[in-house]
Amino acid sequence: MLIEIRMAGFINKGAELMLYATLEKMSEAYPDADFVMAPTTYKGAAPFDKRARLGFLQKAWLWGYGFQWGDLAAFTPRKFREMYGVILDREIDIVMDAAGFAYSDLWGPKSTKELARSCKRWHKRGTRLILLPQALGPFKKGKISEYIKNIAQTADLIFPRDSISYEHLTEVVGENPNIRMAPDFTNLIEGILPDNFDAQSYRFCLVPNFRMIEKTPKDQSEAYLPFMIKCARYLIKKQSGPFLLIHEGDNDLMIARKVSEGSGGNIPIVRESHPLKIKGILGACEGTLGSRFHGLASALSQGVPSLATGWSHKYKMLFRDYGFDEGLIDVMSTDAQIYEKIDLLTEHESRKRLQAKILKKANELKKQSEEMWNSVFKILKS
Repeated sequence: MLIEIRMAGFINKGAELMLYATLEKMSEAYPDADFVMAPTTYKGAAPFDKRARLGFLQKAWLWGYGFQWGDLAAFTPRKFREMYGVILDREIDIVMDAAGFAYSDLWGPKSTKELARSCKRWHKRGTRLILLPQALGPFKKGKISEYIKNIAQTADLIFPRDSISYEHLTEVVGENPNIRMAPDFTNLIEGILPDNFDAQSYRFCLVPNFRMIEKTPKDQSEAYLPFMIKCARYLIKKQSGPFLLIHEGDNDLMIARKVSEGSGGNIPIVRESHPLKIKGILGACEGTLGSRFHGLASALSQGVPSLATGWSHKYKMLFRDYGFDEGLIDVMSTDAQIYEKIDLLTEHESRKRLQAKILKKANELKKQSEEMWNSVFKILKS
């Protein structure tokens, strides 16, 4: 059996965490399966060396000018393809889409259009398609609503990750039995705490996100860095052991350096590239404040109280899932409002109450994720 995992990758650590989570569950269910990814260039999300370390075969796949150029690989002998681990699209049995957040007006129609085109091919060939829990929509601009309708008509299962995503989707395609809500599914995979991580000194994690500058209105964008510096200074004052964790890329590192400098240069910056180790670090903290969705999800799923600034509906819905709506914090808040939120996580009694509340919700959400996977395997084996 050949199983493709698509739209996950190795640049965005949330996407990589979803890749590991999908690979873990599908390997358990299909121990003899081979796994496939569509390759990218070296600087892309799925370069050869990183795919090879996990044993992925490469799918001949490239959309361009309305044509699927990967089909040309069918003209090479099968023996040649086997020698180099090249798989044709028509040879794939199951496609698992782990996009996270790609199909929406916010990102433009390209990804949704490509998936709609691919769905037609897969449906004709009997290839099964599952869209794993992800944020979706809105679908109001141009032809994107037509594309998502085509996807909904042919996918075996689509899992909106929250009620707003569900509404965005069903507003366009209507309610269907193949559309079912399920929470973020990375909550089931265990983190790994690095041996050299000093959990006694590094107790409160700050996770910056350049998207908060890039994707928000001008007033919020300009307020983000001063807000992070203000939080950092207050955490230093409270002797809460703050540190900055780089979840992704040079832009996040740039923000982290400015936050550290702006707070007196006393906050260490931790760089970790492995998503399971990032999750392990977050799970060892007493509290976090961040703007990376899967950084927040990793913390909350382990019962770690967290505060969030966010640039889309997915942050609001994540905190609603964990029964902690007050964990959302506006970068435009007053100093008193900011300090009050931080106190919730740093004062011993309030933190303990929050931990118990969040952990209870985390266990409920893990059960929902297990139910999601059970429904996936039931459909795939039918």
